Amino acid sequence: MFHGSYVALVTPFKNGQVDYQKLGELVEFHVKNGTQGIVPCGTTGESATLSFEEHEKIIGEVVSIVAGRIRVLAGAGSNNTTEALRLAKHAKKIGADGALLITPYYNKPTPEGLYRHYKLIAESVDIPIVMYNVPSRTGISIQPETVARLSEIKNIVGIKEASGSIDQATQILQLCNITVLSGDDSLTLPIMSVGGRGVISVVANVVPADTAALTRYCLEGNFDAARKCHFKLFPLCKSMFIETNPIPVKTAMRMLGRLNGEMRLPLCDMTKEHESQLMGTLKNYGLIS
Repeated sequence: MFHGSYVALVTPFKNGQVDYQKLGELVEFHVKNGTQGIVPCGTTGESATLSFEEHEKIIGEVVSIVAGRIRVLAGAGSNNTTEALRLAKHAKKIGADGALLITPYYNKPTPEGLYRHYKLIAESVDIPIVMYNVPSRTGISIQPETVARLSEIKNIVGIKEASGSIDQATQILQLCNITVLSGDDSLTLPIMSVGGRGVISVVANVVPADTAALTRYCLEGNFDAARKCHFKLFPLCKSMFIETNPIPVKTAMRMLGRLNGEMRLPLCDMTKEHESQLMGTLKNYGLIS
């Protein structure tokens, strides 16, 4: 159901408030540049600092602006199962195509606890669910065997795999037929080479057409062309993580004149050293003359 390039959309702010006008501009930018789907209110969207009201309004706005032209996979995760259920229900209510649910962070649930968390939400809300595994953020990794168990629930359709491990993605694909989407831009090609179906991408905020081309070539089986895209994108992908995401991507978008770069504390401006490094990468890519 979900394949290709999905952008982990940044949340634009202006004077501490969500900038809904800019949000609309960013959505249109992605529709015009070949992005297959938009993921609002994820990690890159600074969901941890959004109020429930902001979270729900942003997703509603994105669904409305997209108007069925591409897919919307709504960020709906929480370490509180009741809160995640609320967000998933809202995603269903306003017409999102699916809900992205991160593994509960901080709590460090057991494999059985993870299974029950996702099972309860999936059985309570009739919406396609994509799990999100990012142990560097959450302190826990979902086991491939648990993913396989959950894949037997009809509306648990995918997993965003951001463990940084090709072994993890391979084991999941060996155990079940669930859709695996890369959660690490630099690993999109390797994950798709073993059967992954796309990426939920940070770098697509900067170069959506190139990211979409990479996934398209992989899905077509044209791995010679995909490799060329991968090698071109690789330095830019790595630069998106020289500081905590989304600091670099918002800084890059500011350098390109697409965004003011504003973030919410506890995130803050990039160091001058890293800014200079990022600027060099953008120049080498040809985005800045």
